[in-house]
Amino acid sequence: MSLTIREHAERSPIYDLHGAAPLTLLGDRLFVAGSIDESEQLQRCALIDLSNLPRVGFRGTDSAAYLQRKGYQLPEKPNQACLQSNGEQVLRLSQTEYFLLGSLTDGGARIAADEAGWHYDERQANYLLPRQDSHAWLALSGAHLPELFAKICGVDLRAETFPLGAVVQTSVARLNAIVVNACTATLPVFHLLCDRASAHYLWGALLDAMDEFGGKPAGIEALR
Repeated sequence: MSLTIREHAERSPIYDLHGAAPLTLLGDRLFVAGSIDESEQLQRCALIDLSNLPRVGFRGTDSAAYLQRKGYQLPEKPNQACLQSNGEQVLRLSQTEYFLLGSLTDGGARIAADEAGWHYDERQANYLLPRQDSHAWLALSGAHLPELFAKICGVDLRAETFPLGAVVQTSVARLNAIVVNACTATLPVFHLLCDRASAHYLWGALLDAMDEFGGKPAGIEALR
């Protein structure tokens, strides 16, 4: 990968915290690559920066119909997430607001295309909410997620109270955040969305909370 490509690629808000970690391009966006050898770390306790994956929101009484016409499966009620066939996540934050997260499978291309293709229609109550510059996106994985979040969040995120597909809008390390249970059959995973301007602080707070569980940053290769 040439220096010129790296210089012009989209960068995460915490790009400078990744140090000498190997990078990879998905589309024109840079991510920490890591390796499939990190799979053991992911199972124990890991923190992954997904902030360069496309994401977008929609709000309004016609937003559900609009997204369904686009082929998205929607959660039945607020504070739920619905995994799509290509790996995207559709979060329902209220009766009329949705937050869409891109997939590593296509580098978020579907979400990016749907954001770019949206246009205002005065006949429909469906409004675009740009989220790329408002929210940072981190993923945490491993067997210790409930214990980890108990240190920094007042909500009980154990499986019996926070099942697969659950979404909670809460405070994490004293920041407003959205947490999504995106566990798979083989890997416990929570997605965490927070104010982009506070990403540096939250990254450090999470690493500090993870230390007792052997937690470390990881790249996207093992997660993919």
